[in-house]
Amino acid sequence: MESFVKVSGIAVPMMRVNIDTDQITPGKELVRSALDGDFARALFSNQRYLPDGSPDPGFILNRAPWDKSVFLLADRNFGCGSSRESAPKALRDWGFRGVIAPSFGGIFFNNSFRNGLLPVELPIEQVSELARQMQAAGGNAQVTVDLRAQSVTAPDGRQFPFTSPPVLRTMLLEGLDEIGLTLSRRKEIDAFRTRDRRARPWAYAVAPGG
Repeated sequence: MESFVKVSGIAVPMMRVNIDTDQITPGKELVRSALDGDFARALFSNQRYLPDGSPDPGFILNRAPWDKSVFLLADRNFGCGSSRESAPKALRDWGFRGVIAPSFGGIFFNNSFRNGLLPVELPIEQVSELARQMQAAGGNAQVTVDLRAQSVTAPDGRQFPFTSPPVLRTMLLEGLDEIGLTLSRRKEIDAFRTRDRRARPWAYAVAPGG
């Protein structure tokens, strides 16, 4: 998994409430994307494509410079709905590094960290200000997200602080999944096992024939 420390880029405004996982990755795409691994193709497919399969020029992600966005700005409850890990996978595979919104669906929030996508919670006033500045610049501006400092820098230089769960933040900073995070503590684990074996040798005894 690619680590996230400090990233700058275009932030596309999609300021709607309750953008659920079925909008992010429609159900009809689940089997296909699972088979061919092309989750990016599934992203917002009901909105990105016309009935004949061609890109809809009216959809913002199909228009320059928004098609190079690395952050998505949304209103509250982004990623609500069913537990669908394909949703953060599709966003990440398309090229997004993070989503900035006032709130997220709980399962989506956790799945995002595990798939290399940073969910940033900011008050709606700050998200709306980021969207306003990006729209005013026609997309020719950048938002910077610094996970180590836990701050978002707007195009005009204003900084907005945020917080992330410590363990999930560490995983993304270091580019680790749960197994990788556990293995990174191998020395501490081995030291504990050594102490514990001395204190409770019976717990490590192997039964005859076991």
